[in-house]
Amino acid sequence: MTHSSTNAGPTAPAEPGTGPGRPALVLLFLCLADLMVVLDATIVNVALPSMESGLGMSQNSLQWVVNVYALLFGGFLILNGRLGDVFGRKRLLLAGVVVFTAASVLNGLATDAWVLIVGRGLQGLGGAMIAPAGLSIINTSFQDTSMRTKALAAWSSIAAAGGALGLLLGGLLTTTLSWHWIFFVNIPIGVAVLLGSRLIPDSRTEAGDRSVDVFGATTVTGGLLLLVLMLSNGDSWGWSSARTLGVAGAAAVLLAAFAVSSLRGRAPIVPFGIFRIRSLAVADLVLLMLTSGIFSMFFFSALYLQHVLDYSPLRAGLAFLPAAVGVMAGAGLAQPVMGKLGPVPVGTTGLGLGAVGMVLLSRLPSAGSYAGDLLPGLLTLSVGLGVAFVPITLLATSGVPQRDAGLASGLYQTVQQIGGALGLAVLSTLAARRAADDLGHGGAAAAAQVAGFRSAFAGGAVILALGAVLFVALLRKRHVEPVLQQTAAPAPADATG
Repeated sequence: MTHSSTNAGPTAPAEPGTGPGRPALVLLFLCLADLMVVLDATIVNVALPSMESGLGMSQNSLQWVVNVYALLFGGFLILNGRLGDVFGRKRLLLAGVVVFTAASVLNGLATDAWVLIVGRGLQGLGGAMIAPAGLSIINTSFQDTSMRTKALAAWSSIAAAGGALGLLLGGLLTTTLSWHWIFFVNIPIGVAVLLGSRLIPDSRTEAGDRSVDVFGATTVTGGLLLLVLMLSNGDSWGWSSARTLGVAGAAAVLLAAFAVSSLRGRAPIVPFGIFRIRSLAVADLVLLMLTSGIFSMFFFSALYLQHVLDYSPLRAGLAFLPAAVGVMAGAGLAQPVMGKLGPVPVGTTGLGLGAVGMVLLSRLPSAGSYAGDLLPGLLTLSVGLGVAFVPITLLATSGVPQRDAGLASGLYQTVQQIGGALGLAVLSTLAARRAADDLGHGGAAAAAQVAGFRSAFAGGAVILALGAVLFVALLRKRHVEPVLQQTAAPAPADATG
């Protein structure tokens, strides 16, 4: 068993060709790469009925179009984050763009269900390369406080608004062209990133230490794969079924073996010492709660629009446009305010706004309207989401040695993925039970469904409010100052950018 060192020296110098005066272009290409990944997490949802009829897919195979993407994306993030640290973050990013773009071509040309499912898995694998590599390049390239905050605000806007944009674009392309185009749209984006790759800086841990902790990599990746599989399928399998409990048990065994190996190993793939950085540990915990709460918003709001308000897929997608704008506005607002107030007050305010938005959504009537009932909560939540993501991203990915930038980014992305899957699983179960209870007491089917939605939104409000409380309770000025000092420091000679 070999290991990757977590005690390596400084990162290797930037590649030639990345000079000053190009940060805007660097950020543009990094955000374009991330846009492909974020869009594909939701763009498929609106097109699923068209895929089902076009390819003659069964209900079981249809769910794998979504689940296999989440499975491979969530399972390989930590491993790929560390591989980027060891072998080069730009190299990993570009490999991911190639895999993702090629898989998009395969999906767009698919005429059989199995081809589409394989292609979606490859997209998830490519996305698991792009996401941690792109975020760690930002954190190792933008050393100036103002520039880094702006870069993270842009990245956070895409990460947070991507769900709404994906639903909008999915509805538009599926209605006006065909479901194939939700994949073809990735091709020009991928080509643009590859053509602009000369401008993207690179960094890695020192070239003399290229070994990888094989046992730790295998157990953490396998454990995360099984965890995401269980969370994605538990509702259809039954949460108390033998299959769900068996997969959960296997995931627990693998993750426990990973934890023991990490504690005892000489140089583990995830050094648990990284969680001694209070700002990172708390930000990841709060991020888990944030994504657990907000993923349900897109899911249940889309159902409300189409099942209750009888919107078409295109109209439902357009209905989420204000949410995407709200997220971007919130992220843009957070960037200058954070410089004056600090990340904790800004993050807490964003989480609080998100909770208020969820409370408003929890009051949706059975015979409501978009403008009067859904939109106020949607806008409040989306602005709060944009405000919260910027400081959380800063604290979760900064304040670590540059040799661990990819690891911190991988942890951040993994927490996002696990939080979303966990929140949707828990809140979907809550919604289903509330709906079943109302039906059991003689309620109408439509009213019972909306009652379930309201329960899910109320649960999301509680989760976000608890995240705000933890953010304030667990972080002090002394925990945040090292992060702000690091980002304020001049770039060292061997840093990229």
